[in-house]
Amino acid sequence: MLGRVPRMGRSTVQIRFGTAGTGSRGRGWLGAAILLGFLAQAFGLAVTAEAGGSIYRYIDADGVVHFSDAPADGRYTRMKRHAQEGIAITPSPMRRGPSERDYDRLIEKIALRNRVQPALVKAVIAAESNFKPNAVSRVGAQGLMQLMPATAAELGVERPFGVMENIDGGARYLRAMLDRYGDLTRALAAYNAGPAAVDRYRGVPPYRETQAYVKRVLEYYRGYRGEFERMARPASPAAPAPDSERLAAREQPLDLDR
Repeated sequence: MLGRVPRMGRSTVQIRFGTAGTGSRGRGWLGAAILLGFLAQAFGLAVTAEAGGSIYRYIDADGVVHFSDAPADGRYTRMKRHAQEGIAITPSPMRRGPSERDYDRLIEKIALRNRVQPALVKAVIAAESNFKPNAVSRVGAQGLMQLMPATAAELGVERPFGVMENIDGGARYLRAMLDRYGDLTRALAAYNAGPAAVDRYRGVPPYRETQAYVKRVLEYYRGYRGEFERMARPASPAAPAPDSERLAAREQPLDLDR
């Protein structure tokens, strides 16, 4: 967990949550709230309701949550205030993602190859298709990660209903959005609504569907991180491969080391 306060009165705080592979475990929102509360008291980050101050937040591409009372970066969004003195950070109960683990090993391998957190890829799959490889949306998006035909063509995905190809294409597109915007919230908004909409509104578009989508994926992401952290621990005796991995094995091999 990382904290930084550049100057008194006008302050910025960075809080790094534990993600798969970082070694941080069990800290989550409670630790963030404790750290921010301490810094708020020590450095004047909290302001009273009468003073009219606000706290702003954004999550960057590495999952680091930034707080500031004087944001100089357009990625910050204002946090909701409580009807009490000062600022209180009270996270809402986390929504659990669908319980599906058959694809986890495949997701982990492909996600890490594309420099994306496996838990994030799984969260997008859960929100997009609920782990249904043959899913087709009302607008024509296809497969586990719901690739639009034009996007799939640009990514070189020839079989959008192929499990491996679809996950690989979706992970590459997600990586491209993370690189383009530098923060997770806008990257997810672009995955859902398209980068043109994010550019037009300079942030998450005011579309109810997109705003709900971003919130849902972030909640799933926090929940799935623990699953992949547990997978990284020393393995128990090998068990038979789940059906989804045997299905993927029958597809034409995808070069994950290219």
